[in-house]
Amino acid sequence: MDLINAFKKVFSSKEERKFLDIISDAHNELEAKGGNYWSLKPNEFKSYDVLAGLPDKEKVGFIIYCVKEVHEYYKGRTTFGGNDKAWIESYIRNAFYQHLLKTKMHWDASDVVAIAETFQSTRRNDWTGITGWPLGLFVNQIEKNFKERLPDEVKAVLLNLKSEIEKIKSNAQKDIHKVFDRIETILFESEHGESVVKPVMFGDDDEFATYANSIIKELPDEDRIHWHQLIAFAQKASGSKPSAKYHDQCRELFKELGVEKFKKQLNDWFDFIAHMKETERQRTFDYGNGRIQNYTTHVFLSAPNVDSIKGLVWMCAHFYDSRTLHVLASLAERAFKKIPGQGPAAASIGNACLYTLFKSKGLEGIGHLSRLKLRIKQNSTQALIDKYLLEAAKLQGVTVSEIEDLAVDDFELVEGKREFEIEGYKFKLNIKGVGDVELGCFKPDGAAQKSIPTIVKDKAPDKIKKVKELVKKVEISTTAQRDRIDRMLRSQRVMTWDYFNQHYFGHGLMSFLAKNIIWHFETNAVGCEAIWHNDAWHEADDTSIKVSAETKVSLWHPVSSSVEEIKQWREYLIENKISQPIKQAFREVYILTDAEVNTKTYSNRMAAHVIKQHQFNSLAKTRGWKYSLLGAYDDGRANEAAELNLAEYGLRAEYWVNEVNADGAYNDTGIWNYVATDQVRFVNTDANQPIELVNVPRVPFSEVMRDVDLFVGVASVGNDPTWNDSGGVPAYRDYWQSYSFGELTEIAKTRKETLVRLLPRLKIASVATIQDKFLVVRGKIRTYKIHIGSTNILMEPNDQYLCIVPDRSQKPKTENLFLPFEGDTGLSVVLSKAFLLAEDTKITDSTITSQINRK
Repeated sequence: MDLINAFKKVFSSKEERKFLDIISDAHNELEAKGGNYWSLKPNEFKSYDVLAGLPDKEKVGFIIYCVKEVHEYYKGRTTFGGNDKAWIESYIRNAFYQHLLKTKMHWDASDVVAIAETFQSTRRNDWTGITGWPLGLFVNQIEKNFKERLPDEVKAVLLNLKSEIEKIKSNAQKDIHKVFDRIETILFESEHGESVVKPVMFGDDDEFATYANSIIKELPDEDRIHWHQLIAFAQKASGSKPSAKYHDQCRELFKELGVEKFKKQLNDWFDFIAHMKETERQRTFDYGNGRIQNYTTHVFLSAPNVDSIKGLVWMCAHFYDSRTLHVLASLAERAFKKIPGQGPAAASIGNACLYTLFKSKGLEGIGHLSRLKLRIKQNSTQALIDKYLLEAAKLQGVTVSEIEDLAVDDFELVEGKREFEIEGYKFKLNIKGVGDVELGCFKPDGAAQKSIPTIVKDKAPDKIKKVKELVKKVEISTTAQRDRIDRMLRSQRVMTWDYFNQHYFGHGLMSFLAKNIIWHFETNAVGCEAIWHNDAWHEADDTSIKVSAETKVSLWHPVSSSVEEIKQWREYLIENKISQPIKQAFREVYILTDAEVNTKTYSNRMAAHVIKQHQFNSLAKTRGWKYSLLGAYDDGRANEAAELNLAEYGLRAEYWVNEVNADGAYNDTGIWNYVATDQVRFVNTDANQPIELVNVPRVPFSEVMRDVDLFVGVASVGNDPTWNDSGGVPAYRDYWQSYSFGELTEIAKTRKETLVRLLPRLKIASVATIQDKFLVVRGKIRTYKIHIGSTNILMEPNDQYLCIVPDRSQKPKTENLFLPFEGDTGLSVVLSKAFLLAEDTKITDSTITSQINRK
């Protein structure tokens, strides 16, 4: 039977006239309503009321009529839309028949067959097959109409539909996978009845499914059935958070399996996903009109499995043990990690983890949110975490800063140390540095043991595993808390001594950080700065001070002190070999210049630089700024501002950048590789107007300018030793040269001062000197000038450029060298190059020696 005859068999020409009138009347109504078809709601149209009053057989005819007409409209078209009457009527048909499919109708087998054959023999447009039609609504109607018995004709339709979907399933969207699963369920229940549990597994299109399904298959029958039910229930997860009904029903399901059994298996699966890498897949899409497209994509989790995992994560809102919360935090971080050209690996799973951490009992989940806020860089995710932290703070009746303090786990450490005894051996955990925790093993007689004895591994594997997990947690936590304290330097937070003592100085983990930081103490309106050293608080002149319950404590910011006071503190740190976890005494200070007073509302101090946009974006997000990448596609934006909210001051800082529009200077996704920097402004958030820079408090001004200097100092193309040789952007080659060997930024000036103080203590002191902008090193073959800012190198006598690309996989030569602060990678690179070139006769890398020997 051909298509035209099929239509004639379903409805008469008289009925077709009726359908035409309904659409025509709807079009007239739409025009009377203003013609906005994009927001069309069928149930608000009188013409739809006429349709709704038709017998069900005629409604089936209307559906088929609309599908036919939509097919005819799109056939062969390459353009459509606008105010074209035919396009608008086609849009109305789509809206009306799909709305009709959502309503209650009585169908028999012939109705199902007629609609299915229509879907099969038509196309929604040139690039979709049967999946272009609303299959989900169609299958829902089948399910509602044939609950008692599934006729053979309907079963044949479902089997055929399942077969068609299976052909394109690997490329299909999530909703098509759901249709496929629904069809399978209807067919299964028609054969076995609802009392038999359908063996629901994870979708088989990713690495996780292979791992998890193999575990489920090996389970005892009773446990396996429980998991089928749990996965089926998890697949229903939808929306941004679970309903109260979902929350209660899932608990009943996993209680039947056994809480500990359920939790242990989920932790194993989530941990597997957290360490899983995406896989590259070659895909082929057949448009059905002779066009075939081959493309490459990266798969992390298949769409159906994302929903299943999301649902299982929500179930964990009932738990608050450390292991589960730690695994959920790891899963969240992995889920938000970007796949190049695609975005976050599984954002909905990440959001589910954030929700579950927020809902967990106690404050440990909030502690993980506080850490994740510093790790995850998407603007929307940052906003969501801020929302959860604010809600948690309100529930506790405290500020966000206080809730973050309360949530820091001390891991039962005492002054950064903890001991365990396992099988007669003593294990000593000791924080050596930020992100660096040492675990020592000692024999029963007290002698050090190089590695964990086999007897301990065999007899107490679970205990050893927990200790190793603790080491990892402490390393992660020290890094997160270091970053949090660094951001606190933007604020003017004041604490009572008792609060400071409880959450910082006397805290098992925080004390390691707090004791190496300079604090401002104020008692009875008398203030001073001090650091903990040799079991006492000392000022920069080494005078010890006493504190009391009346003492107020805040972070010391160098911008509030004189040059002489800052210098004194720097000398004290170096003299006493105190390495600060944050750059504090050696922190760059930015004071308002005369030029900035004259420009009033903006600063050009960091303007006219060319920076790598993706690196800038990453740095900005790390420092808490918000930024949207500029694209080479026509999105109407030629410039953009990175923004930092300074809520405590009622201000917002803005750093403006412009696209560097050059041929080919964008990546595969159309994002510009480079941007040019422009003004820095401060905006009053209440009035949304720029304010004069003289009215910006010193601390936020200095911190914002320091961030911006950091963005330029790290992301500038002038720092890339290969940029010029690799082509770069020809119009900006002069910039590369001027930045690579030009004047020092404030960060570079601080680096220079640090080198001045450190150099006499280094083994290269006899062959190295500081001359203006360079650390000059006299090797055996040549003399080298290392630029203290960009770290690029010139060789004497002819200032020949020497390209050395740092190998990030190698440990830096400065690893065991005392530095008065952590975190300046540039300083480490300068010193590493200096140590290398001081012994240039020992260099074996031909890419370096060929340049050195070329004169």
